Amino acid sequence: MRTFTPGMKEVFDRDGFILIEGLLNQQEANEIETNVERFIGAVVPKLSKAQAMYEDYAKPETLKQTGDMNQRDPYFADLLSTPKIVGLAQALLQDEVIPKNVQFFSKPPGVGKATPPHQDGYYFCLEPNEALTVWIALDDIDDENGALHYVKGSHKKGVLAHGASHVLGFSQGLVEGRVTEIGQEVTCRVKRGDCLVHHSLTIHSAGANPSKRPRRAIGMVYFANRAKVDPEAMHRYQESLEAQRKRMGTM
Repeated sequence: MRTFTPGMKEVFDRDGFILIEGLLNQQEANEIETNVERFIGAVVPKLSKAQAMYEDYAKPETLKQTGDMNQRDPYFADLLSTPKIVGLAQALLQDEVIPKNVQFFSKPPGVGKATPPHQDGYYFCLEPNEALTVWIALDDIDDENGALHYVKGSHKKGVLAHGASHVLGFSQGLVEGRVTEIGQEVTCRVKRGDCLVHHSLTIHSAGANPSKRPRRAIGMVYFANRAKVDPEAMHRYQESLEAQRKRMGTM
């Protein structure tokens, strides 16, 4: 596993995200993939519709997202506490960090839908909004199967207005105009084992996956120790989330 270098901090502060090629070697990526598959087989079938989301709930192969894996399986609790990854988060946020969540993201071949432009920080409801996500690719991901898109420097704009997106797993999306009016949009094509790290306020989105190839990733969330949850903002977010879940039948 590659380690932190000072140049990463400079790029992260400037752009709001960094790409670390080859963060994991193939053995490390294989180990995570094996445990993801084990988790999907043993744990996911027991979860509610809100905890494990599918493009089609009648088709298990269309699993698109599940979270809190660290709370449900010791392997992912250990993964979230990996010293080199925690150290990377601390170096980028310049603070002790609180490991929060391990999530699995998938855009199943042929049916994986696009992810709307959003800021993770809107979901996190923090003050100050200082957190990041370490996103590790388990497949080669490009324009064909749902690459991530970041808006450079958008983390400097603060928390922007969001509204109900009615997209399963990403309930809130930007209500601003085109993201290109906010900053330069960058497409990040990655190889299996590569890592993208983005600030909680960096606007990002992802394309759909009309291809025949899988598009899987693990996301690990870390809050800066100085960041505290804003109860009012969290209440507003939870109200919107619950209303959308009721309309979509995923309560």
